[in-house]
Amino acid sequence: MVVATNVPGVTFGPNGVQLPSEQAVLDGVMADYNTAFGGGLNPSLSTPQGQLASSTTAIIAEANNKFLKQSTQIDPAYAEGRWQDAIGRIYFLERDPSEPTVVQARCTGGARVIIPAGALAKAEDGNIYVCTEAGEIAGTGFVVLPFACQIPGPIVCPAGSLNTIYQSVNGWDSITNDADGVIGRDVESREAFEERRAASVALNSRGSLPSVQAAVLDVPGVLDAYVTENNAAAPVVAGGATLAGKSLYVAAVGGGLDAIANAIWSKKAPGCGYNGNTTRNVFDTAGYDAPYPTYPVTFEVPPALPILFAVNILNGPLVPADAVTQIQNTIIKAFSGSDGGPRARIGSTILASRYIAPVSLLGWAQIVSLLVGSANVTQATFTGAIAGTTLTTSGVTGAIAVGQTISNDAGTILPGTIITAGSGSSWTINKSQTVGSGPVKAARANANQVVVNINQVPTISADNIAVTIT
Repeated sequence: MVVATNVPGVTFGPNGVQLPSEQAVLDGVMADYNTAFGGGLNPSLSTPQGQLASSTTAIIAEANNKFLKQSTQIDPAYAEGRWQDAIGRIYFLERDPSEPTVVQARCTGGARVIIPAGALAKAEDGNIYVCTEAGEIAGTGFVVLPFACQIPGPIVCPAGSLNTIYQSVNGWDSITNDADGVIGRDVESREAFEERRAASVALNSRGSLPSVQAAVLDVPGVLDAYVTENNAAAPVVAGGATLAGKSLYVAAVGGGLDAIANAIWSKKAPGCGYNGNTTRNVFDTAGYDAPYPTYPVTFEVPPALPILFAVNILNGPLVPADAVTQIQNTIIKAFSGSDGGPRARIGSTILASRYIAPVSLLGWAQIVSLLVGSANVTQATFTGAIAGTTLTTSGVTGAIAVGQTISNDAGTILPGTIITAGSGSSWTINKSQTVGSGPVKAARANANQVVVNINQVPTISADNIAVTIT
């Protein structure tokens, strides 16, 4: 028995699946009902048969929409979830798991004391951090080592908050992080996975910048990397960094330093010039017996650039008591890319507009303004010393003013330290601390965008997200 229907079906054309309009489906359903009941049915949607036809149409339309969605999942541009994982496996790729926040911590103690990989420290929020690279305390009395949070994900670690030795090591006296940690990430998003899948083609090549970057990003634990080069014989300045003639520049954050060096060397032939603040020896074990040929590879572990935010929202009956905390957490989540959008990266431009939509999605937040800033654009530079909440200044270039956030390259000034009052050479700040005399920068979140240099990694702290409700 052949059953005919007046309901139009799904068709396939040069642009993929084509769905019939819901009106065409409704007309077909009503025509089928009319035939089944011998004709003469009232087609009004207010009748019982009209309501039944409307319900049937909605069911068919939902099934069609699901079919359309599934049909798009074979296209890498639209694939997500399990379908995207399947496409990735064609390229022998697995979705990256969540990664922990990483911190450069200053460990002080006796000379020649070795801090082993696996040593533990505790932050003020109770999170435990594990040392990922062994190091020896030199004659300076300290060594800077990378620590990673044991709990993966975008966990904020402000400067000075990693300050307790959790696992005793003989001769290790204290620990602190002079700068904000680089926040981790959640499980790799659809957008990030697709970007890495596209870059995986370069991973199989050698010598090119994309192949070097792909290899570094493939190192477990690496959160971000930036790669460029200078083909000229003379040094050049690019993105705020000076590149030596005929040299490669790689900046990377997170991951093992030796593994990063090996990744760089594997994609760039020996003899290439390098730039950066970190050098590791790579051993060529292919076809050689010990002692193996050794090649020093230099790259940049970029210092932190704290990003400042100033958010102003309208007050109203729907604004909750924890509005400030909710806005801060929302911006931190967007900063790390956990909301599905792009994360703040080395050498990027951070747009204030990127954070308007996530804050607006809170529902109750009516944004008057949302601005960003950093110490890359200062309102004043000076020599300053802090005792308690008093800031004493001299040698001022520019103009110091109330509302500015102050910082120093050493990272010894607490994040979110803001000038609240004062004039001349004596100012009051909002956070009590003791900082010796040295260079200080004063900045304000008053711009629509912030440019991050290629030798800087953008960091975020709730203390640097100022929220006002007017």
